[in-house]
Amino acid sequence: MLANWCPQEKVLSHPSIGGFLTHCGWNSTLESIGSGVPMICWPFFAEQQTNCWFSCTKLGIGMEIDSDVKRDEVKILVNELMIEEKGKEMKKRALEMMKLAQDSAKNSEGSSYKNLEKLIHQVLLSTKLQIN
Repeated sequence: MLANWCPQEKVLSHPSIGGFLTHCGWNSTLESIGSGVPMICWPFFAEQQTNCWFSCTKLGIGMEIDSDVKRDEVKILVNELMIEEKGKEMKKRALEMMKLAQDSAKNSEGSSYKNLEKLIHQVLLSTKLQIN
């Protein structure tokens, strides 16, 4: 969403949100993972195609929709996501991905935590920093 009065991250983290129809831009994909929300992926260009493919085939938290989709097809996928067993499995997987993402950022053994710590030491705390 582009409305500053309605931040997408807060909307996605609301407990009543069961799924996210998205073009799979990088920020939306990360926000969806960070909120534990499965996606109906509707990519158009650039990284959206790759993010969609990865979310659907590797992470198991997305369903791809055709670019020339019709209303009835959206309804079928929404029902599948919200009611059917496949959707329940995707929600479970999305929550697992959310936990992994949180752990990687917050846990001192997590990859994001370690990489940020390494960056701080290399750039900010290095006494050998050279400026040309």
